[in-house]
Amino acid sequence: MTRDTRTTEAQAKRSPLDVVLLLTLATLWGASYTFIRLSVVTIPPLTLIAARTLIAGSLLAAWMTMRGISIPREPALWRRFFVQAMLNSVVPFTLIAWAERSVEAGLATILNSASPVFAFVATWLITKHEHVPPRKLFGVAIGLAGICLIVGTSVLSGLGNQAIPQLAIVAASVCYAGAAIYGRSFHGLPPAVPAAGSMLLGAALLIPASLTFDHPWTLHPSMSSLGALLALSVFSTAAAFVIYFRLVQTLGSVGTTAQAYLRVPIGVALSMMFLGESLAPTAWIGLICVVAGVAAMTMPHRTKNTA
Repeated sequence: MTRDTRTTEAQAKRSPLDVVLLLTLATLWGASYTFIRLSVVTIPPLTLIAARTLIAGSLLAAWMTMRGISIPREPALWRRFFVQAMLNSVVPFTLIAWAERSVEAGLATILNSASPVFAFVATWLITKHEHVPPRKLFGVAIGLAGICLIVGTSVLSGLGNQAIPQLAIVAASVCYAGAAIYGRSFHGLPPAVPAAGSMLLGAALLIPASLTFDHPWTLHPSMSSLGALLALSVFSTAAAFVIYFRLVQTLGSVGTTAQAYLRVPIGVALSMMFLGESLAPTAWIGLICVVAGVAAMTMPHRTKNTA
């Protein structure tokens, strides 16, 4: 059986449920920026992310137990979980939460959607094994142009209050790109294992920092912030990962990456509906550029079947 035949058969097995789950995943991850924006009103970023990783990691560990997936004990594997935690949760989650104290959720959604662009650039420059067709080069160029359109105006005005938080979100996108590349080293493990392990390690790192700097016992978070934190942890983190694991098996990695550009308009729409936000004209153009760039880089290449 040829590779093309296997791909065609896999595509034929896709069900309408897969499409619904893909849209659900894009909505959950798109909504995370709105949840963060609501949470950081009365919960400091370190405490917010410590709670997010602890709740999500605990739920994922419980889900693994129910599925009969054992938690590994090898120290070498947990050292790799540590690297993944730094790249995929501790640093980027905290940067985004800190930035969203001043950056609107819609802009955060757009800026953070550029992770596939940075992942491709890093893979191309570091591993040097990535084929570079014109479509992918176009995707990189237009995606980076979109980021410059969003961030560039405030940078040119003298590093205003928005520029540094926006650049922090771009830095978080670079971390996510590194996490995607490093995450390939977990091949052969059930996807829930590195997800739960890195989340729990992230919580172990962030809780002492929260206790030291935020003194959470002195905080008085609002009910809306607590509700947003709970939704962020349960739905946009733990549940989203479970859906992701399912889609990787049914749609494959290429099909699942469709959420990378589906979540952008969804996240922006949610921020406008529930937070009353609006985008500047340059941000709208940047949105179009980023979505087009990520789509150009992640859509599967069609090849003709040969007899």
